[in-house]
Amino acid sequence: MIKENVRRLLRELPEGVTLLAAAKERSADEISEAVRAGITIIGENYLQDTLRVINEVEDKAEWHFIGHLQTNKAKKAIDIFDMIDSVDSLRLAKEIERCSKRRNKIMPVLIEVNSGEEDQKTGVAPNDIMQLIREISSLSYIRIMGLMTMGPRFGDPEESRPYFRKTREIFERIKPLHLPNVEMKYLSMGMTNSYMVAIEEGANLVRIGTKIFGERH
Repeated sequence: MIKENVRRLLRELPEGVTLLAAAKERSADEISEAVRAGITIIGENYLQDTLRVINEVEDKAEWHFIGHLQTNKAKKAIDIFDMIDSVDSLRLAKEIERCSKRRNKIMPVLIEVNSGEEDQKTGVAPNDIMQLIREISSLSYIRIMGLMTMGPRFGDPEESRPYFRKTREIFERIKPLHLPNVEMKYLSMGMTNSYMVAIEEGANLVRIGTKIFGERH
């Protein structure tokens, strides 16, 4: 099932859009099947989940941290992940910088935008993004690779369109500034429920879990 789901999605996605498999609570066997079917990026929400499976997934893939990262877990995240997709504060960025410097590793990150300005969600308010990116761009061991925002997990995907559009507009404002250590390559928006709307609004990286792996038990 996983193999067929991945191949169908890869056929459906427009050229230039990358599929990230959101593997929260999935087994190493499930993840391995997805990678063998053509997935190149695995997204994990929790460090402990990743530690449980990463060494058992023998096939090569990039691993992205897509959950909320606490500063005290930054050191471990830098050891494990190829990218951190959810940086939402200067405090977290400085801790990533400190740990990356110790390892002499440039850490690629995405800045998480709370495009709906919802109290229960993490991320940076749209009006604060520009200032945060300017501040983080002065750090030498972080490379900002773009922006990430969540759409609603349930409900009408059309309701997330204005938030995806707002995030794309911010992305397009930052890109021509050519700030140091900022390469606006990825606009990561949309999940299983909303990825088609996100792509219409400019997403080039989509996070899909349920449509690949099925419902979590």
